[in-house]
Amino acid sequence: GRVVYFTFDDGPHPTYTPQVLDVLARYGARATFFDVGQQVAAQPTLVQRMLREGHTVQNHTWSPPALSKVGRDQFFSEINATTDAIVGAGGPRPGCLRPPYGARTATTDAWAAEAGLRVVLWQIDPQDWRRPGVGVIVDNIVRFVRDGSIVLLHAGGGNREQPVAARDQALSQLPAAGYRCEALAC
Repeated sequence: GRVVYFTFDDGPHPTYTPQVLDVLARYGARATFFDVGQQVAAQPTLVQRMLREGHTVQNHTWSPPALSKVGRDQFFSEINATTDAIVGAGGPRPGCLRPPYGARTATTDAWAAEAGLRVVLWQIDPQDWRRPGVGVIVDNIVRFVRDGSIVLLHAGGGNREQPVAARDQALSQLPAAGYRCEALAC
């Protein structure tokens, strides 16, 4: 079968992340959560639930800044604090970093490699954070998905009612097209 990787940024959020986890469980799907360190520190039980249910938790920085605009000290402070929060919540040390906003440079990529983190972006961005409507989000996922696609989604950072409903519909359609949803190996 073909694989698609759903990734969720900006969580964990106390309202929307449990809803996302419920949808994933309903379809037996696994995902990767690029979590913000401040949110991890505030919601460690949600991180534990993600891990218990077979998902991976990765680094999305502490606050999250545009990494292309920070110096070395802030870069390492952001990622190290987030790694510490994830490990403190019971997770393994992250192996991947998603730069907030996709903002990166050759320098930040080199710093990530120095820290032992692989930079992960995406192939499909349905712009769920804009709340364009459930149908638009679903169409932007289902129409563009290919084997190995990484889909950028959000589990926090604002109102995520439309994105949660869209995930449910997309996950109901993908198996018929021969796809299964897995977590990234980081």
